[in-house]
Amino acid sequence: MLALICGLTAACAWAVHDLLVRKIGQRVRVLPMMLVVFAAGLVALALPTALIADWGAMTAPAYGFSAVAGLAYAVGMGALYRAFSLAPVRLVAPILGSFPMISLGFAAFGGKAVSLIELLAVLAVVGGIVIVALTGRAEAGQSHGTRPGEAMLWSVLGSVGFAASLWLAQEGARQGDEMASIAVTRVAALAVVFTIVLAVRVPLRAPTGTGRPLALMGVLDALAISLVTLSARLPNPEYAAISSSLFGVLTILLAWKFLKEAVLPVQWLGIITVFAGIAALSLQG
Repeated sequence: MLALICGLTAACAWAVHDLLVRKIGQRVRVLPMMLVVFAAGLVALALPTALIADWGAMTAPAYGFSAVAGLAYAVGMGALYRAFSLAPVRLVAPILGSFPMISLGFAAFGGKAVSLIELLAVLAVVGGIVIVALTGRAEAGQSHGTRPGEAMLWSVLGSVGFAASLWLAQEGARQGDEMASIAVTRVAALAVVFTIVLAVRVPLRAPTGTGRPLALMGVLDALAISLVTLSARLPNPEYAAISSSLFGVLTILLAWKFLKEAVLPVQWLGIITVFAGIAALSLQG
């Protein structure tokens, strides 16, 4: 149950983060945005890392898993930012949040027996996400300035990147120390983005008025991935990754409320289905 709570809290943090991405993503280039967000998240993690991280518990495999998790996370976040700059939230967010099946597959690969109820619950989550995504695609394609096909490809890449990074981060935490693993993951992700920025010489200056939202995005992102990683030693840690995928649906609701992006009637069916799947998982936890 605790792993599920961690995942749901992470989903709320990521939903607000993604709402801000959609709001300013068309004004800020992807790489500078990632650089500021990752740096702000690292600053937010500095104090808790200094206070509670046990670096002596970190093994070579723990460092390796955490570093590769940072690389995968950078890929996932880059794809997310690019997708949100190309299409509305109702199309992009559900696909980005469709990694529960991948996360459950990683758990099965690690030796966990997957029950029929767990499988059905994940299918409900993914099925609801698919309903929202497919019913939103046609309308998104009719909107001026959107590129739904390209956005969907970036969204799929983001989904794979997130599933891989969350599993690797949890594995790094299990083989070392949770807080230290989180810090290594964040440093690795920041190093990847910084290297690319230097290589392509992207201007780093952000538009006026975007500094605070970017900093807030960094804090929210750091909080979310920390919660999922910290659940590594809890019972059913894969539930944290699965339930965190709810951020896609929550982002749609926030965009509907605050950005006035329309939600089609049939998409509400998909949203209800996602919530039903999460509820079924909570009963198993």
